[in-house]
Amino acid sequence: MSENVYEPPKVWTWDTASGGKFANINRPIAGATHKKDLPVGKHPFQLYSLATPNGVKVTIMFEELLAKGIAEAEYDAHLTDIGEGEQFSSGFVDVNPNSKIPALLDKSGDKDVPIFESGAILMHLAEKFDEFLPSEGSARAECLSWLFWQVGSGPFLGGGFGHFYAYAPEKFEYPINRFAMEAKRQLSVLDIHLAENTYMCGDDYTIADMAIWPWYGALVLGRLYDAAEFLSVHEYKNVQRWANAIDERPAVIRGRKVNRTWGEEHEQLRERHDGSDLDRK
Repeated sequence: MSENVYEPPKVWTWDTASGGKFANINRPIAGATHKKDLPVGKHPFQLYSLATPNGVKVTIMFEELLAKGIAEAEYDAHLTDIGEGEQFSSGFVDVNPNSKIPALLDKSGDKDVPIFESGAILMHLAEKFDEFLPSEGSARAECLSWLFWQVGSGPFLGGGFGHFYAYAPEKFEYPINRFAMEAKRQLSVLDIHLAENTYMCGDDYTIADMAIWPWYGALVLGRLYDAAEFLSVHEYKNVQRWANAIDERPAVIRGRKVNRTWGEEHEQLRERHDGSDLDRK
């Protein structure tokens, strides 16, 4: 046996940092690490997030609702710096015990409603405002199927391929090959489906598109993990067409900026507390 082959112990223990980009915040236990209340703005919805693909799903949804003239969807977007461990504050954990962004506090009713997991937030908002989610029948079933396809598939792209290709402290052939294969299989699933559909659910733009685009759209547009060439994303012509069409939507352009603190300056908006914050960018 090669001396470089890892032999797992009988019982795993957390005795060393895992290495890689996010080693400083990775730990095998849940719960708050420090006491800090969350800020609360003036609007009905309080979003605590960062412009990762999962965060972008929700800011796009809010901007799309506002673009339809739904003033009741006004929101404050507070930056949560996950690199600094702000998702482990007592206030954040009260909203999301899983300590992941995005987390939403719906203050529009008699009682505050915390919602976590991006798919759940999209569904909550879609049902609350009766927008971007068919109300019944096969159309609703298809939309929810694709929404949960992303929820289930995304970790293989992000935590799988993205981690080992872009963030792991060393490059290893086996995990990169394993997850590259899966990422390309998922792109193939999308490409076949989009060959016969304008959007994920036919001719209608829905929360399924809002969930899938920040991951797979960003990937084929060359914005994710610097992996476009490696994964030959040019092969997926139908995904490219779909991704570019959504990329041009004004609400998507606005939503991508919210809680973004990297990239071109005109694409960044650290926090959003009013529509005019985006108009100034």
